[in-house]
Amino acid sequence: MTTGAPGDATGSGTPADAGAWLQLSASDALDAAWDALRGVYDPELYLDVVSLGLVYDVRAEDGTVVVEMTMTTPGCPASEVLPDMARAAIVDAVDGAVEVEVRVVWDPPWSPAMIDEDAAAALGFRAR
Repeated sequence: MTTGAPGDATGSGTPADAGAWLQLSASDALDAAWDALRGVYDPELYLDVVSLGLVYDVRAEDGTVVVEMTMTTPGCPASEVLPDMARAAIVDAVDGAVEVEVRVVWDPPWSPAMIDEDAAAALGFRAR
């Protein structure tokens, strides 16, 4: 896990300077990111992206919170909005103190087996 400062302190449009990252530990930023993602709901399924198994990784990378997430299908209608919603939720949760990058990945492909048990039950899937 990288704990360096996001961007630079030159005022080049980054949301924070080196001191902001130091005020928010990498661990706190990552915890806040996970919590924020639990509040991002798929607009079609009305379940959060973490419970749906769409979030594959949240990590600190060169002072940036990096999220790797996927969609249920490549043609998912929410693919245009979910990454932006995820990014905005995290930026809000960390009060803009760190850079946030959301990457949509397709490997491994998402499957219903990735849904947590409570979300699966809400969708009417049988217990595993």
